[in-house]
Amino acid sequence: MVSEYRLKRRVQFYETDSAGIVHFSWFYRYMEEAEHALWRAAGLSILQPVPGVGFPRVSASFDFKRPLRFEDEFELRLSIEEIRPKTIRYKAVVNLQDTTVAEGSLTVACVRHIPGQPMRAIPIPASISDRFRPATQGPSSTS
Repeated sequence: MVSEYRLKRRVQFYETDSAGIVHFSWFYRYMEEAEHALWRAAGLSILQPVPGVGFPRVSASFDFKRPLRFEDEFELRLSIEEIRPKTIRYKAVVNLQDTTVAEGSLTVACVRHIPGQPMRAIPIPASISDRFRPATQGPSSTS
């Protein structure tokens, strides 16, 4: 079972604004990149792990404590905070060396999507939920 993933990256020039500071929108992309890596670490893909089932974002936030700049090497630690019958809530912590740069959260809902019909929340299939556990439940798998 997987409960967290550690994404290590270097800030690229195109991720920054004219002052050389990472644009806030990139933090959400980093968080999503870590989420996809966490799913791969669990032996899954977030895209169509079960036909007709998807995981749209229902909530996302970040609190920024200091900027990241061009060529900074940082780590984003994404952990599963909670798994409910129909949702997964992640916590993200972005660190530059030993300093926390930002903290965020992301909640995804499990939905059935059938073309021509509205999405409907459904329980997370066991074939998916059995691969994850909240980070507070003991040692985790990381990369």
